[in-house]
Amino acid sequence: MSTEIEKSPVEELEHAQEARGPVDENAAATDRYGASLFTFDSVAERKLRTKLDLFVIPTVALLYLFCFIDRANIGNARLAGLERDLKMTGKDDYNTLLSVFYISYIVFEIPSNLCCKLIGPGWWIPAISLCFGIVSILTAYVQDLGQACGVRFVLGMFEAGMLPGISYYLSRWYRRSELAFRLSLFLVMAPLAGAFGGLLASGILTLSHFGGLHQWRMIFAIEGIITSGLAVISFFTLTDRPETARWLTQEEKELAINRVKSERVAQRAVLDKIDRKKLWLGFSNPIILSSAFVFLFNNITIQGLAFFAPTIVATIYPTRTTVEKQLLTVPPYVVGALFTVVLPYMSWHTDKRQIFLILTTQLVIMGYIMFLASNDGTVRYVATFFLTSSCFCMGPLSNAQVAAQTVSDTSRSIAIGTNVMFGNMGGLVATWSYLSTDGPNYPIGNGLNLASACMILILTTLTLFWMEWDNKRRDKKDIDEELKGMSQKEIESLEWKHPAWRWRP
Repeated sequence: MSTEIEKSPVEELEHAQEARGPVDENAAATDRYGASLFTFDSVAERKLRTKLDLFVIPTVALLYLFCFIDRANIGNARLAGLERDLKMTGKDDYNTLLSVFYISYIVFEIPSNLCCKLIGPGWWIPAISLCFGIVSILTAYVQDLGQACGVRFVLGMFEAGMLPGISYYLSRWYRRSELAFRLSLFLVMAPLAGAFGGLLASGILTLSHFGGLHQWRMIFAIEGIITSGLAVISFFTLTDRPETARWLTQEEKELAINRVKSERVAQRAVLDKIDRKKLWLGFSNPIILSSAFVFLFNNITIQGLAFFAPTIVATIYPTRTTVEKQLLTVPPYVVGALFTVVLPYMSWHTDKRQIFLILTTQLVIMGYIMFLASNDGTVRYVATFFLTSSCFCMGPLSNAQVAAQTVSDTSRSIAIGTNVMFGNMGGLVATWSYLSTDGPNYPIGNGLNLASACMILILTTLTLFWMEWDNKRRDKKDIDEELKGMSQKEIESLEWKHPAWRWRP
């Protein structure tokens, strides 16, 4: 009687490669025509993917939850008397306070992501999380608008690296088709922060005091302490890359590396050294720039909701108590969280992103038409559900699209940083979209958001047609002729200009 010994994932891989020899981290993963040189066992992949989901996602999701809460809780603090206590008498003082955050947030976006690549996400993400947790605590002690602006500027400086850093970090672990859903598992914390932040603020405000702090000051102090505690823990739970993961076997490490590398045309290393040409091609990539403008327009809505949802609800239900107004902001965000996961899940199984960007924009357009067409409180409250069910899912879809359209690790790091930087320019616009003089119906703010959604629909549709056109043009090229006379280093530096490259809609 013979016994069949089950093969490990690497043995399966080596057999599929017809005895190519040991897996070499610096070996080419594709041929000169862009075809993968690896064949993977689907069962081994599924087991590895489940393990990655359990060990990689939870830490970054929790950190991003409190990152967004520490940023958006100023809207809750506003309802609890922040403007009164800081003597913010100017009609635009609150908008100025919001804008200061975005100045540093935009400026430090790309530098932070390059630091993330150089230092490693396993150290960089926990470090900046600890810093903005401490800054959030310090916000509880500001005494006037000037001090508040200073603290918010520093907060933006540290928070700038979170969204691009985590997006880049996850691209080290997951395939192109898998990334949108995994990004959604941490970006879903943005709408959940709106829901959970409202609940948490309501609970905190029921306390008589916290130490020597009262009212809105307690919100910043307590939430900042929670953030700092999670950041310290993350130094031990966040693994930098597959090679350093103690919870992966050697076979699983090699499988994780080769899965990612097999989708990178002509690249020999998963984590390449920073190269000026690759940085430029990552920034100037036409699909990256298109996605960046889409994310810019999308963030006008997302950040506008984050900062002004409590104010908008207060104008719809002016007779409710402060705690009731905080609680009414929760249901739309819960619906938004659901859609933020469901649509990227569909994207994962279809390996499509652009079409979902096109479809979701139409719900945003519908929501703002309702805001502009009716003054009825119920209609306008229902409209917020249309907005949250669609605008939040564009974050994971947009960043996944950016990651899918880049080749090397270097170009991906700057491309994601560029996408998020443009997005936060939209956040800066959002801070001035809802002015007190425009209330209570805010036709200017709602009109601006409607125009932004329409621009997204136009941009995403035109980009889809261009990608298909350019892929057909590339199909006509002679790859051997295009690469003739080039060294391996020159071929690797071609990025999206490589003749074997195809856009992935």
